[in-house]
Amino acid sequence: MELRPYRPGDCAALARLFYDTVHTVNTRDYTPRQVNAWAGGQVDLAAWERSFLARHTLIAWEGDLVLGFADMDGTGYLDRLYVHKDHQGRGIATMLCDALEKACPGGVYTTHASITARPFFEKRGYQVVRRQEVERRGVKLTNFLMEKKARP
Repeated sequence: MELRPYRPGDCAALARLFYDTVHTVNTRDYTPRQVNAWAGGQVDLAAWERSFLARHTLIAWEGDLVLGFADMDGTGYLDRLYVHKDHQGRGIATMLCDALEKACPGGVYTTHASITARPFFEKRGYQVVRRQEVERRGVKLTNFLMEKKARP
């Protein structure tokens, strides 16, 4: 497994991974209605492409398979972190986060973590700032604003 920067043309594969992951891994914490609102299968690829290019975006690969991806902006905000549904628990998310935190040094790292992802971030030293109810396509979902102070 290796990491590489995002390249134009990667977006469709990342959108598929996002959809598949949310519709399998996150179903243990969210209802079918909620996962459909979160990942409805209609990603604006052009908007995602622009956001991936504007941030530090990394992809974990093995052979021809995308194992995961994550992106962080210059302020330390981790926007997306998704690992392939069949490759959970292999350290892929840890590898992506370690690399992003190293590449984007700052005072504080923040993210909006799902119920499913909260334990992962807590193990990384993130703390819950607040529980939130966000609305996606008219459906409420719980997530957590979390932050971690960067080590000097």
